[in-house]
Amino acid sequence: MISILRSDLYRTATIRSSSISLAVLVLLGLLLGAVNIDAWALLAGMGAFGFAAMVVAQHYQHRTAFLLYLSQPRRMVVLGGQLVAAIVVATAFVATSGLAVLIRGESGPYKDLLTVVPIVAILAASCASIVRRSTWLLLGSAGWFVFVEGLIGRLKLPLPFTSLISAGAGDTRGLLIASLWAGVAVVVASLSIGRDLTGD
Repeated sequence: MISILRSDLYRTATIRSSSISLAVLVLLGLLLGAVNIDAWALLAGMGAFGFAAMVVAQHYQHRTAFLLYLSQPRRMVVLGGQLVAAIVVATAFVATSGLAVLIRGESGPYKDLLTVVPIVAILAASCASIVRRSTWLLLGSAGWFVFVEGLIGRLKLPLPFTSLISAGAGDTRGLLIASLWAGVAVVVASLSIGRDLTGD
């Protein structure tokens, strides 16, 4: 698992599109955090989800999943390493992009969001392992959030993204429900990780 974690972190840092995206969003987060904490929290939450999903989805996008599973045939070990890598990347992004919020003395929102980031990362990485295509996942997640949770569900618990938003605002019940959603996603990812790669 350590080798998977190390290689995924190295790949995230060395793929130009990933490193540039991280740098740009960190700078944008610092600017937003200095002006509006809610805007920073929204950017940080969405960025954490996107970066965590990309840690896993890039293997399928760049066709390196074949080599990954050849080097480590136990796919549950691969999934575990990818989940930890997603948590590290997402947490590092939120922690650095929110430094302006911390400097302003707003440690409450900063800590609340950092608390929920591992759950966001687990949910995103698990979903990416299931869907395997980042575009489908991100567009599907956006559509789900706008139409299902926003228009139909009116942003009420226990829907997944609403739970993450509530948890990010310091709501303990939202944190618990979001953890359950992440747990369900891990179980589904564990069941689906063994399927063939030829269709991807």
